Amino acid sequence: MLGTPPAERPTMPAAARPATDSRPSETPAKRRAGRPASAVLDQAVITSAALRLIGKNGYDGLTMAALARSLNVAPSALYNHVASKQDVLVLVEDHLASLVDVSAFGAGPWDEAVRQWAWSYRDVFSKHTPLIPVIAVLPVTDAPQTLAMYETVSEGLREAGFPQERIIPSIVALESFIFGSAYDVTAPADIFNPGSMAASTPHFTAAVESLAAQGHERPADVAFNLGLEALIAGLAAQRP
Repeated sequence: MLGTPPAERPTMPAAARPATDSRPSETPAKRRAGRPASAVLDQAVITSAALRLIGKNGYDGLTMAALARSLNVAPSALYNHVASKQDVLVLVEDHLASLVDVSAFGAGPWDEAVRQWAWSYRDVFSKHTPLIPVIAVLPVTDAPQTLAMYETVSEGLREAGFPQERIIPSIVALESFIFGSAYDVTAPADIFNPGSMAASTPHFTAAVESLAAQGHERPADVAFNLGLEALIAGLAAQRP
């Protein structure tokens, strides 16, 4: 995380400057070479660095050695806080889960809560698409923020009358849609352009042109809203 540079100290007016001491100035003690004795790392710093590294070089660019270099520390210092790359990924997973808004659960109708959660979830991961293939299959073991998110959603669905055995399948169905939709947010605008094959795909081409004629600023939002509402309606039908 970029720090804010300290404000420059204003220049002291000449009249206000103290008189120069005629005694020879003492030579400042030299700073000892080596790394600071106090710890400079914590989990938040490591998480931020990992996210920057993945954003720059992709998931394959996240290695313990590369992470240590980006933090300007020895690998041994990094291992004092995380035991492996898996631990780093759990920190990243937990951080992203903490950004997802679950505040509507318990505060209103279950379907509105699912809507708010799903939109927030998609928006968070649309900014971190390189992590989706990893996070989607990463165990939630020992990830407090992730587990807290799932607990809130599970409690909300249970209170809404969902059978307990259908809660996890419902969450997985929603997440599968959310993760795919996060990719759609960053897809190129001409992703459905058939090019020279337009004449041989008249129905598809007409559908693409019809959508474009609507002039939606964010077509990905249109698709997400359509799919999410269909899922919510389907889930509602699963309640006894």
